[in-house]
Amino acid sequence: MPSGHMQQDTAQARPAGPRLLAPIPFEVESVLPELAGMARAVTLLYPRAGHPGPGDSSIGGPLLWPAGEPWPMCAEPDHYKPLGVPVGPEPVAMVPVVQLYARDVPGLVFPDGTDLLQILWCPLVHEDDQYAANPRLHWRSTALTAADVGAGQPPRPHTAEEDYLPRPCTVSPTPTVEYPNWDLPEGLGELLDERFEALQKERGFDYFEVATTQQSKVGGYPGWTQPPDWPDCADCGTRMEHLLSVTATEPGMGRWLPLDDRNPRQNQAAIPSWRAEADPAALDAFGHDMDLGDLGGMYFFVCRTCPDTPYTHRYDC
Repeated sequence: MPSGHMQQDTAQARPAGPRLLAPIPFEVESVLPELAGMARAVTLLYPRAGHPGPGDSSIGGPLLWPAGEPWPMCAEPDHYKPLGVPVGPEPVAMVPVVQLYARDVPGLVFPDGTDLLQILWCPLVHEDDQYAANPRLHWRSTALTAADVGAGQPPRPHTAEEDYLPRPCTVSPTPTVEYPNWDLPEGLGELLDERFEALQKERGFDYFEVATTQQSKVGGYPGWTQPPDWPDCADCGTRMEHLLSVTATEPGMGRWLPLDDRNPRQNQAAIPSWRAEADPAALDAFGHDMDLGDLGGMYFFVCRTCPDTPYTHRYDC
């Protein structure tokens, strides 16, 4: 792809608007005062299969990549394809996973001088890395990168595990608020179990259905599918901040399903938001089409205390 065309895409890109969500059906901290102060701002990404360009925020889309920077390759000796023979140390091209522009995700804090976040990973399993995909994260300046973007297409991996190959998706960053799920303080979940059950019986919905999210997102609480495994910074020892989650699940029903994705044949006025189902015609476009093990996720963390903003990740399935 010619450099000038990529610059044009950058100039013409328009952020996808946020999706319209149903309101939460109760005041969380009024009904459950023990959760006071635990609300966190979160931006839900809502990946949908599409044709993003390098000038767009995306999951699995093309990246705005500097001409003078080699495309990252993974030469780790331990990467292999499950149920197949080891690949060995031959380098494998990394694949784009996330690209987010600051203009599209106002809640995402960027290091000084940057306004573009990119994440790539090796599309093979790494046994010494939680059986995960060995990701790399880049913070960039859009202006500096767009002034000298690379021409042509990035290399394709010569072999890959399909679970780690996202299909190109547009995103619709949607700010909202969520409460902890797996990250409820120790003992508090057990203490509130009876109240959660009463909420379900009296109002017809579950706290976890309407107040917590488990989907691809920026900020908020990690979308764990297993007990939390928060990392500490290897440099300063402080607990790291959740940057974003890339998860295998996207809501196909319920409160977090955007209103315009709902089944038009359902009576929207008669069906409560936590029981609404998706339009069957739209379901095939939902999500990045990665299983990540078994409906798990990759969770990225940064340290804002250290000057170089170190990062790490966790993986569960």
